[in-house]
Amino acid sequence: MPKAPALLPEGLRDRLPQQAEAASRVTRALVDAMRAHGYGRVSPPLAEFRETLGGDDDRTARDLLRFTDPVSQRTLALRPDITRQVGRIATSLLAQAPRPLRLCYAGQVVKLRASQLRPAREMLQVGAELIGSDSVAAAREIVGVAIDALEAAGIGPVTIDFTLPDVVDLLANGPLPVDSEIQQLRDELDAKDAGALTRIGAAAYLPLLRATGPFDQAIADLRDFDTSGVLTARIDALEAIAAPVRDRVTLTLDPTERHGFAYQSWFGFQIFVPGQGDAVGRGGGYAIPVGEQEEAAVGFSLYPDPLIDAGLGAENDSDRRIFLPLGHDPALAASLRADDWQTVAALSDADDAGALGCGWWLGADGPVAV
Repeated sequence: MPKAPALLPEGLRDRLPQQAEAASRVTRALVDAMRAHGYGRVSPPLAEFRETLGGDDDRTARDLLRFTDPVSQRTLALRPDITRQVGRIATSLLAQAPRPLRLCYAGQVVKLRASQLRPAREMLQVGAELIGSDSVAAAREIVGVAIDALEAAGIGPVTIDFTLPDVVDLLANGPLPVDSEIQQLRDELDAKDAGALTRIGAAAYLPLLRATGPFDQAIADLRDFDTSGVLTARIDALEAIAAPVRDRVTLTLDPTERHGFAYQSWFGFQIFVPGQGDAVGRGGGYAIPVGEQEEAAVGFSLYPDPLIDAGLGAENDSDRRIFLPLGHDPALAASLRADDWQTVAALSDADDAGALGCGWWLGADGPVAV
């Protein structure tokens, strides 16, 4: 029997009422927590000119779903990430705004390709960016805001995994030069391939593979490895960032982790939740191009769809959903809606309260349980 054609492209899907409502609740909780810290919400468009979304970076451009704009005849792309758009807004429309500039956002993004860990090509992205500084204080704030937002949305328990995206550059261009390409060294460290490190003449980097795991022990191992002191400032900074949150989350360290951190500067972190194979969030320091210069920033992005699919934000709508029979009092119905009830009005005598998802119906003396 021939297979029915797919109604939607692979990796895209419809969100039905219960899931859409849950996503709305989670998004509101996350954004409200960010706004409580002074982060103003922005809402960039779903599509932009290809060059503003991908810039000159080939790796980013390869992830763009592109098409031709019939108006301008220029190439447009659907956004695969909102962070770059926020950077554009900050350095153009808000270029004269006082720094540090705090912005937050929520919206859908579309990837050209899916991954095995995350098969969806369209996903919800919610995040915050602190623009104008990538100092330890800024990093400490952004990690704290991320944790507050996660807690407000009921997401937890959480593990924060710190990384140092520039650790290889600091070592290879300083006390531990290597004959191989630095990118190859990064790749082998990211893959945790001890044999490959030895084969490329980078055995001196093997202790970095052991400086991974629970934060305090991994930091101690990293200090022992750093006999030249080139990483001292980075290690001290990580300890300062971790100090205010160590009693709220589980902290780990993987100093050579590169997955998802190609554009971070000196500091990065991933957010993990038990039962989820992939990180539900990432963040860290980065630089926004501004002409021939750059502006420092720190931020994070959360991807809560897998958690929403698992039930996050779900509520039993029938508890506040009331059936209005034919001939009901419109003023009373309006007062119920003002009191946060969902009203479902009968269109005929055949309508059934239970079948329409109502836990109540409106009787002569008020709400009656179905």
